[in-house]
Amino acid sequence: MSIFKRVSNIIRSQKQAPASAEPTNPLEDSRVGDIVNVDLEEYVISGKVVYFDRGFAPHRYAYYLQSGTNIQCLIVEKGRTFDCFICSFVEGALDDPNDVPSRLELDGDTVFELEHYRSDMTRTEGNTDFRSGDDVMFWRYFGPDKRFFFLQWQDGKFVAMEGERTPGNQIKFLKSTL
Repeated sequence: MSIFKRVSNIIRSQKQAPASAEPTNPLEDSRVGDIVNVDLEEYVISGKVVYFDRGFAPHRYAYYLQSGTNIQCLIVEKGRTFDCFICSFVEGALDDPNDVPSRLELDGDTVFELEHYRSDMTRTEGNTDFRSGDDVMFWRYFGPDKRFFFLQWQDGKFVAMEGERTPGNQIKFLKSTL
């Protein structure tokens, strides 16, 4: 072996390994099959909906969480911080997205006021209520006692959820090995 080969091998061995990719945020990067612990209850992610504007990064995620026969939804909204909401699905009926009111009265005693409305594109995986690559309308209402109401519409189907804000640091994710 020549002296130049030896020196180049020594230099090559002392090079630092490239920095690993940035750590991922589990609130954004969790997948179907991962385990989520919310309020001391464990769920399996059975579906995921990613909401985004064309040409921009995702700004909202909906995780369908299943524990036995119980199905909940964890909505994560990305802003300066992450707003997380754990929600239960609500049965109801509306026919037209143009008929969605700015004030909802639920069970005759709880009133929710419209906080914001937007239209997004979706990307889905697993079992969800929506199709991938299609437009969805999204309404968020706020109510008493820090309760929220979410209404979504895609191609003739409404999905309604009621829930409350949950601090992101109380949500723990465990990655599946699949």
